[in-house]
Amino acid sequence: MTSTPPTYESAPPPPEGSYSSGPSGPRSGFWRRFAAVFIDGLVLAIPDAIIIYAIFKNNHAAGQAVTTLVSWIYGMLLEGSARGQTVGKMALGIRVYDFKQGGSIGYSRAFVRQIVKTVGAIPLFLGWFWMLWDKEKQCWHDKAATDVVVPVSDYS
Repeated sequence: MTSTPPTYESAPPPPEGSYSSGPSGPRSGFWRRFAAVFIDGLVLAIPDAIIIYAIFKNNHAAGQAVTTLVSWIYGMLLEGSARGQTVGKMALGIRVYDFKQGGSIGYSRAFVRQIVKTVGAIPLFLGWFWMLWDKEKQCWHDKAATDVVVPVSDYS
């Protein structure tokens, strides 16, 4: 027996107060997403420190470029997988979900998502805060990859 993910219209409502909602279904709220990014930052802090201070100790610019690439690969591999979750998203019970067809966004769209995350941070994180007034609760990187971040329980 195969189980197909529910459509946005048939997804059950989220528990009261735990998620926000877009016109087409439940969405992860700002603080839950923020906490997931914070956890991912902690996960990447040790490899970043090793890269910058041990491997590229005399060239911090090169070390910073490599750590940016490492974070893009981390996000691409985990958010582009079938689970659609980084370690932070797993801890917070949220995942990246294809906005139009459901399921995984795949690795190529996940890579685009990582690049636009970086670009969206440049103008005072405007691309990240965009979800606060967007009707579908999407950041710029969600829009670029045509995805949404949703509660796992509704889209397992």
